[in-house]
Amino acid sequence: METPNFSIEFYPPKTAEGAEKLRAVRAKLSELHPKYFSVTFGAGGTTQNGTLDTVREILAAGDDAAPHLSCIGGTRESIRALLNEYKSHGIKRIVALRGDLPSGYGASGEFRYANELVEFIRAETGDWFRIEVAAYPEVHPQAKSPQDDLLAFERKVKAGADAAITQYFYNADAYFQFVEQTGKLGITVPIVAGIMPITNYTQLMRFSDMCGAEIPRWVRLKLASYGDDSASIKAFGLDVVGSLCERLLAGGAPGLHFYSMNQTAATTALWQRLV
Repeated sequence: METPNFSIEFYPPKTAEGAEKLRAVRAKLSELHPKYFSVTFGAGGTTQNGTLDTVREILAAGDDAAPHLSCIGGTRESIRALLNEYKSHGIKRIVALRGDLPSGYGASGEFRYANELVEFIRAETGDWFRIEVAAYPEVHPQAKSPQDDLLAFERKVKAGADAAITQYFYNADAYFQFVEQTGKLGITVPIVAGIMPITNYTQLMRFSDMCGAEIPRWVRLKLASYGDDSASIKAFGLDVVGSLCERLLAGGAPGLHFYSMNQTAATTALWQRLV
């Protein structure tokens, strides 16, 4: 079995202070030697410049980096210009997503789904980019059915995706079943497991409500019982997520993608437990 690929996700800072903090975080996490860092792209492309600036800094520091690119609200011309800019900076990876519209937007632009974006990237740039797409082991919250969600994933792969990163989850069985079902469709691209460290109960509940990630009842109750005891929350979270990562890797997951939330401690602690 090949060595699993570990990667780490950041979001672009919105202030000079945030940018300075992220530089320190990135320098620290770079010591773990991840395969690459990815940088998110705000709803409707609202952090477009911050995404590119952050990716360029990562590349300049000697690490590989992948900007997220969401197509909702974008036009073919705007996406084409962005792809050309990425190429001009030597960027070779992209995380291609449908994305969400920022509040107040009424139109969705010229792309409706991520498979259309993937197809466009391939048509415009050939094999220049390694394209990662999203996968949803617990089913996308807007999908009509689990089968529809599987078929949507299949369309993204057939459009030219090289690999996938999952939404985070805490139920390993959901991941393994998703991989098995995609295999039955003839899909063979690597499906990397997205990992969200548990460090803050309120924040985790809010994120999970938005993205449809299920927190097992026993985990929710245990986290709630700790109240404001952040040390106990973090220690319990490390055990839960560390065990999840170990099971995923033992079961053949080709890699783990850590949602760092621009913090070092939780990702580093998980990493050290696994290597």
